[in-house]
Amino acid sequence: MFTSIQAAAISLRPKKWDKPANAAKMERLMREAATANPDVIVTIEGALEGYVVYDVIEGRRSPDEMLEIAEPLDGPYVAHFRQLARELRVCLCFGFAERVDDEIYNTVVFIDHVGEMCGTYQKSQFAEGTHPSWHFNRIGKQLRAFDTPFGRAGMLICNDRWNPLIPRAIVLDGAQILYIPTFGNTSKAQNQAVLTRARENGVPIVQANVGQNLVVSKGETVAYQRGFDKITLATVDIPTPPSAAAARSLEQEYLKRQGPEMERRYRETMAKLDASKAG
Repeated sequence: MFTSIQAAAISLRPKKWDKPANAAKMERLMREAATANPDVIVTIEGALEGYVVYDVIEGRRSPDEMLEIAEPLDGPYVAHFRQLARELRVCLCFGFAERVDDEIYNTVVFIDHVGEMCGTYQKSQFAEGTHPSWHFNRIGKQLRAFDTPFGRAGMLICNDRWNPLIPRAIVLDGAQILYIPTFGNTSKAQNQAVLTRARENGVPIVQANVGQNLVVSKGETVAYQRGFDKITLATVDIPTPPSAAAARSLEQEYLKRQGPEMERRYRETMAKLDASKAG
């Protein structure tokens, strides 16, 4: 038993340190995607500021500059996209550098079709590691699912996909679908990792990357597209959560088909036996 939704993934290519330009491009591509009437639109990690943390780590820009460009959850750009979700009547999922007091987290937000924030997630595994002094690159400490108009969902960010413990914990919290905003690796190995995470957890995945979109449903790749600023549309089948009521309903559906199917197979078997005897 599944609920089908339409998903759109956008392989946004942002400009580093240019929030106004990136927000304008995001809105333009989201509006274009919305013309196909998807239920949810997903785009990349660090979409607003352009994923600039390595500029700070490598000394090209200062932590104070990153703190200035980071966006609090109640900031003007998040508010703008909440309004856009209400206007378009579509759920939106995207990543940005989140400012919490004087610290920064790599965050993804899920906004529903009436503009409410259903859930947020702070990246919990960094390729670059972390250090107590890096207040501009704090690591997330919670792996939680959240409620959406299409059941419970979970989010990962980029490097999280390599660690099977992260999505498993979120699925055990009830997630029936995973969204993965990403910035970076577009190798065959990462595609295989996403497919594996979907199969081992029995849930669909919608991933939007810089230069690549990937959608997995029922354990198979149903959409894959390379290129920058591409919109990829796909039907995603979200499994019904386990329950006695759902199990009995599906049991009865099967039993209605069991008798006629076994009778058909019996006739085929006897026809083959008769043909063998006649030969």
